Amino acid sequence: MFAIYKSINGKITEINEIEKDCWINFVDPDEKDTTYMTESLKIDPDFIKSALDEEEMSRVETEDGTTFIIIDIPTTEKGDILENTIMFETLPLSIIVTPDYIVTICTEETSVLKTFIDGVAKQVHTNLKTRFILQILYRVATRYLFYLKQIDKISNYVEKQLHRSMKNKELIQLLDLEKSLVFFNTSLRANEITMQKIKRGKFIKLYEEDDELLEDVLIETNQAIEMANIYTNILSGTMDAFASIISNNLNIVMKVLASITIILSIPTIISSFYGMNIGAGLIPGDMQWWVPIAVSAVLVGATTYFLAKKNML
Repeated sequence: MFAIYKSINGKITEINEIEKDCWINFVDPDEKDTTYMTESLKIDPDFIKSALDEEEMSRVETEDGTTFIIIDIPTTEKGDILENTIMFETLPLSIIVTPDYIVTICTEETSVLKTFIDGVAKQVHTNLKTRFILQILYRVATRYLFYLKQIDKISNYVEKQLHRSMKNKELIQLLDLEKSLVFFNTSLRANEITMQKIKRGKFIKLYEEDDELLEDVLIETNQAIEMANIYTNILSGTMDAFASIISNNLNIVMKVLASITIILSIPTIISSFYGMNIGAGLIPGDMQWWVPIAVSAVLVGATTYFLAKKNML
């Protein structure tokens, strides 16, 4: 499906027909939409094919006066392994710039473009194509920073849970976060290369008034890359540390259980020895019944004291 928007009185407004300097937003286009793009909008089919490829890397190219930009944007979805967990991933957003309009293509509805549609982003003018593209790129960079902060908060919460846990659930959550950071890091670096190419001015026309915005986009992107690297290193070290802690906790439990088994085996051994030998002449038949109990109690107490002193309990 697709919708058409245009800046009217400084506000993004949905319109019914394609006009000059409008913005056409395609979300998860079907075969009918792709046919419309190739036949009515005269978009290169290769551009459309690349736009719908979820594995397509960030890049920029131009052909016959049309500029094609693919940028990786962050998104979230539920975890595959555990319920109530969030996976952070990336997917490509394609921006096609023609002399008459701008076309965006994405396989999902994204929060990045939704800020423009809902009017959250201010001072947006679809007729200023270069500035509009840079505003989209800026929103992408800030969205990465927002999700990176969310990853940090989630990882801190999971770490607290790990302090009193001996299960794999929390480690799997941390593993999902680490994978998310790898996705982010890879996509951010590819985005940075694309933005550096745009900065050279060979693919889209740059204006003096847009230099500051372009610099802000690059600064936010570099900041996101640094944050992703820092969080990746911290999370990797945390996972190694907590994996060792969990293994150590299990060893402690096994040690305590082994000590308890030794203590409980003492009365069994004394009772068995007493029962087998009471009628065989080795033990007087008139021995009081409390004697083996007393012996067992003394040995259990001594063993417990010894094990406790050796930190085995």
